[in-house]
Amino acid sequence: MRHIRAMIGGAIAIAAGVVALAPAASGAIVPQRAMAGISLGMTRAQVTRVAGKPLRVAQLHNEFGALTRLSYPGAVVVDFQGNSTVTAVSTTGTRERTAHGVGVGSTRAQVLRHVPGARCETTAGFAHCYVGSFGPGTRVTDFVLARGRVTRVTVGFVID
Repeated sequence: MRHIRAMIGGAIAIAAGVVALAPAASGAIVPQRAMAGISLGMTRAQVTRVAGKPLRVAQLHNEFGALTRLSYPGAVVVDFQGNSTVTAVSTTGTRERTAHGVGVGSTRAQVLRHVPGARCETTAGFAHCYVGSFGPGTRVTDFVLARGRVTRVTVGFVID
């Protein structure tokens, strides 16, 4: 349950020694790697080169420590848990899609059909489909569901 609360709060944190990946094409969700051209492990300077100046910058603190959150157009949010590299990218906007068109607004059935390796479950009323695992230090791509449709997509690292 603690890992689910962390996902909901956007507090997905980085595992030590992550190597930055090449950016994905803008507007794309690449499960386990990137979203909106922003790859897990990128520095803030790299994100700014790819995505430009953020609309908002928030300096936060959560149960895992310091967190910098950048907000971009299209409801894209980039988290730097520990303030060094990208630990999560998420969206509640409809622009970001996988290569097969899955994103916010897609149905549970579409996620299962078009996202390789996706599994769905509901725990304590929290419904989601995901790729990867929620083990410490792992990558996960999480498709949060409400009334059978995706409402948020997060690509990130898990620490707890």
